[in-house]
Amino acid sequence: MALAVFNTLSRQLENFVPLDPHGKKVGLYCCGPTIHDFAHIGNFRTFVFADLMRRYLAYSGYEVKHVMNITDVEDKIIRRVREAGTSLKDYTAKYEAAFLEDLKTLACLPATDMPRATEHIPEIIELVEKLIERGIAYKAVDGSVYFSIEKYRGCGCTYGQLVKLNFEEMRQGERVSSDEYEKESIADFALWKARVPEDGQVFWDSPWGQGRPGWHIECSAMSMKSLGNSFDLHLGGEDLMFPHHEDEIAQSEGAGVQEAGKRFVKYWMHGAHLLVEGKKMAKSLGNFFTLRDLLAKGYAGREIRYLFISAHYREQFNFTLEGLESARAAIRRLDECLGKLREIAGSTPVQPADPALLEKIRAELDHDLNVSGAWGEVFIFVSQTNKSLAAGEINEVRASALLSFWAEADKVFGLGTGALPSEVPAEFQDLLDQRQAARKAKDFKRSDQIRDELKAKGWVIEDTPKGPKLKKV
Repeated sequence: MALAVFNTLSRQLENFVPLDPHGKKVGLYCCGPTIHDFAHIGNFRTFVFADLMRRYLAYSGYEVKHVMNITDVEDKIIRRVREAGTSLKDYTAKYEAAFLEDLKTLACLPATDMPRATEHIPEIIELVEKLIERGIAYKAVDGSVYFSIEKYRGCGCTYGQLVKLNFEEMRQGERVSSDEYEKESIADFALWKARVPEDGQVFWDSPWGQGRPGWHIECSAMSMKSLGNSFDLHLGGEDLMFPHHEDEIAQSEGAGVQEAGKRFVKYWMHGAHLLVEGKKMAKSLGNFFTLRDLLAKGYAGREIRYLFISAHYREQFNFTLEGLESARAAIRRLDECLGKLREIAGSTPVQPADPALLEKIRAELDHDLNVSGAWGEVFIFVSQTNKSLAAGEINEVRASALLSFWAEADKVFGLGTGALPSEVPAEFQDLLDQRQAARKAKDFKRSDQIRDELKAKGWVIEDTPKGPKLKKV
């Protein structure tokens, strides 16, 4: 079975066929963070989704170039810089470093290329010039340059490829300089913003005077610089479909830089919204979480990652702390199973994984990255393995092969393997030995007393193929 993805552009499942004539190389772009603050968990659901896609493409044998931009100049950032009384670079450096640290905590692989908007001003200016030359962009009285929706459509181009727009009902002809404008309007949007006093020292020289780029043009310039004028995959949250991604298509294809018959992007994939306790996340509702907020509550990065990839990327996801507890329990169940296998395998040479088990995972992921189905197969594996362990049916060689299955599958999931159970303190191991002696002597009252004493101190007795062991709870 070949990989099929839901393409927002066609609104249907399509077999994934790279633009590379040899079918080996894949260009993937994901809209990265706007570094005006710490990223929230809604952002990170998208970034973990992109990491999962990148990992699965690599696992499937593709050579993936993964580009994630850093938006380090836009309206919010300039406002924060002004309020903080610092420089643009000093302000954004703090939040960029925090973002990269958070990505590492979530076990996201580093992007192949992570371009910053401020480092691509020449490319942005060049792209705007192309649009002006083609008559699709124009300079306004205030010195700003705007993209003309009317002129773009007049060239026979379609504005509204990712979302269906009703030009009769939506407001038209308005000119907006804001990076994030009302979604019910079809507006000429700013490609280059003329310098105003509020910008302070955040400006660059251009053929149209001092100013700075609009948010939408930044992604077009950076993605095409890194991946070429046409590339395979563009990922992002569904909240970016309009206007941001729609404007990216208009700018990039309006510039006329693609080869005949090729699009700016072949496949668009969008992750669904993340809700918190059934509501849209907002600081005013008290349900706004950054990754660091969750870490401070005692949750681990791999638990949060598991929760993010436990549901299909196109399903609206309701985040709750109870859900995180369930994620913790699921990971503990997996870790315990793998820990038992490692004890049995010992130093046995690594054995190949059962291809039939791996094929079940691939069959799910090939269907539009159906990670929930893939996890279902993983926990069927855990359940069946636990039954075999309890029956004493797994030897060293079989244990090694089962561990290899998880090692292969985890190249996609990126969860890693939990640490081996911590060494049991001598005093508790002594109590376990006393309990075993009491059971042999048929002193079950004393045996039960020791069991209860161990439980009160945070240890439970677990039967294993190698005899009873203590497990921390």
